[in-house]
Amino acid sequence: MERDPVLVANTREWLLRAKDDLENARHDLTAIPPFVRDALFHCQQAVEKAMKALLTWHDSPFRKTHNLEELGELCTRMDGSLVPAMVDVTPLSKYAAKFRYPGAPWEPTPQEAREAIEIAGVFFEIILKRTQ
Repeated sequence: MERDPVLVANTREWLLRAKDDLENARHDLTAIPPFVRDALFHCQQAVEKAMKALLTWHDSPFRKTHNLEELGELCTRMDGSLVPAMVDVTPLSKYAAKFRYPGAPWEPTPQEAREAIEIAGVFFEIILKRTQ
């Protein structure tokens, strides 16, 4: 089946931005001291953009949201085999805003960020394989 070139280009753009967020998250942890909150935000963003890439690939509309659960539900409607991956990444939703503003309930650790980077990276690779 021949894919719509616009959908392909838009999917690639989402994936490029997701990859950039992953790289930014990794880079944030190399700073002294590490930018843990920013790294976590970039992990959430990488997953969000990967989900939007998959939805774009399938020409499935989505609203402007940072909620990974909502986006994940849309993705799993198209591909039920993604359910385990969605269970892994959905908790990253909290990083969209939790540490971006004063009043966070706890201070995240570099280990928390490393784990989030691993989860986001695995998910990115899963989506990359499904959009080729």
